[in-house]
Amino acid sequence: MKNFKVHIIHVGNMANKGSQALIFSDVYVIRKIVGDDVSISVSTTDIEGMRKLGLPLDKITQPLVDIPYEKADSYARRFGFSRKSFWYKILGFASFYLMFVQAFLSVFSIFLSKVGFKPIYRSETIKCMKNCDLIVSYSDENFKEAASMLPLNIYWVLAWWSMLASRAWEIISARLLNKPVVMFPNSIGPFRTFVGRFLAKVALNNCCVVLIREPISYEVVNSLNVRAEKILTSDTSILFSSILNRKSYCSKERLAIGVSPGIYAFSLSRNAVQDFVLSHAMALDDVIEKYGVDIVFLPHYVTGFEADDLEICKLIVNNMEHKEKTIIVNTRSVEDFAFWISQMRMIVSSKMHPAVIAASFYVPFVLIAYDHKQYGFALSLGLNDCVLPINEVSPDTLFSKIKYVLENRSALKEALKKHVPRLQNHVKDSIAFALASFMPEIG
Repeated sequence: MKNFKVHIIHVGNMANKGSQALIFSDVYVIRKIVGDDVSISVSTTDIEGMRKLGLPLDKITQPLVDIPYEKADSYARRFGFSRKSFWYKILGFASFYLMFVQAFLSVFSIFLSKVGFKPIYRSETIKCMKNCDLIVSYSDENFKEAASMLPLNIYWVLAWWSMLASRAWEIISARLLNKPVVMFPNSIGPFRTFVGRFLAKVALNNCCVVLIREPISYEVVNSLNVRAEKILTSDTSILFSSILNRKSYCSKERLAIGVSPGIYAFSLSRNAVQDFVLSHAMALDDVIEKYGVDIVFLPHYVTGFEADDLEICKLIVNNMEHKEKTIIVNTRSVEDFAFWISQMRMIVSSKMHPAVIAASFYVPFVLIAYDHKQYGFALSLGLNDCVLPINEVSPDTLFSKIKYVLENRSALKEALKKHVPRLQNHVKDSIAFALASFMPEIG
C-alpha cells in the first residue's frame, strides 16, 4: 500500500489537557488502523504547544483562518495584558475583521495552487491539504454556538460565530481542493441563532462522514438535516488508558479524591463564580470530615488568565477549613494528568475530559454539567446519576453527589468495566469504517 497522507484540521490550544488527550488519541487511532507508514500533518492554532507533545507528525502548520479570541489571547500572553483590557478588545475586533481578509487570501492561494503556482498565503498549510489523501476534522466540539446550561452574551456570540466561520471555511477549502473530509467524533450544538445553524450546516454537509460522540449531539445533527453519513460513537479520548497502558498507571490507589473545577471565561457573573467556589469548598470540607480523604486539585486548562482552572483551584482551597488535606498538582502534560487521575478514588469535574480520562481508567466520577455533551457522555455509560447541572450546584447537592459515588463506588467501577471496553471498541471500529472508503486496502 502506498504511503497514505492525512491532514488534521481544527486542532486547538494545547494548554487544555483535553485537547492534548484528543490529538494523542486521534493520531494513535489513525496509526493503529492505517499502520505506521501513514504520514500525518496538523493545522493548529498552537504550533509550539503541538511540537512539545512529541507526536509522530510530519508537519505542523497554521490554520487557514485564525480564531480571533485565540489570536487576542496569544498577544495578551506575549505583552502581559488581561482579557478585560482595552487592548484585548481592540485586538479581538481587529482579528475578527482580519478573518475576511484571510478567507480571501486563502481562496486566491488555493486557486494559484490548483493552476500550478506557489500559494502566496499559508503556503505550507495549503501544500499539506493539496497533497494529502484525506482531511480529518479532529475530535472535539468544533461546531456549536453555546453551552446548553450557560447564559449567552455578546462576547460568546462573537467567539462562537468566529470559531464556526473558521472551522467551516477550512472544510470548504478542503472541498475546493477536491479533498474528502471526515469529521472525527465531535459534540455538535447547541445552536441559538440562524447564523450558527447556517454555518454548521454548511460545514457538516461538506463532510463525507460525520462521527458524533454522544446521543444528544446525534439528535442535534439530525435536526439540521445533514446529508453526510452520520455515525454515533464515543469520545476518542476514551482510548487514553489503552495508549498509556492502564496497568502501569493504576499500580497505586490513593485515599484521595481528584477535583478538576473550571468555568468558561465571562460565562458566569462574579456572584455565580463565588457561589461555585464556596459550594466546592464547603462540600469538600464535609467530604474530608466524613470520609477522611485527601483532595487533589488537578487543573485541566491553565491559561494564565483570570479565573482559569488553576486560579479556581486556589480560590477553593483558600475558602476551605481543611487546607492541610489538599494539594494542587499543576501537571505539564496530559500523561502526568492521567497518571494522577488513575490513582484517585473518584473524580469531581466541571470539565468534560477529566471525566472521560477517569472513565478510561475505570475511575468513577461526578460530572458538573454545563453542556449536553457531559450528559450525553454519562448517558452512554449508564451513569446519569453521576451528573449535577452547574445551575444546581450548592454545598448540599455537591456533597450528596460525591457521597453517592463514594458509597456506590464498587458498582460504578463494575459499570465502567462493562461499558468502557465496548465504547473503546466502537470508537476504533467507527473510525476504521469511516476511513475504509478512502482506503480500500483496510476495508
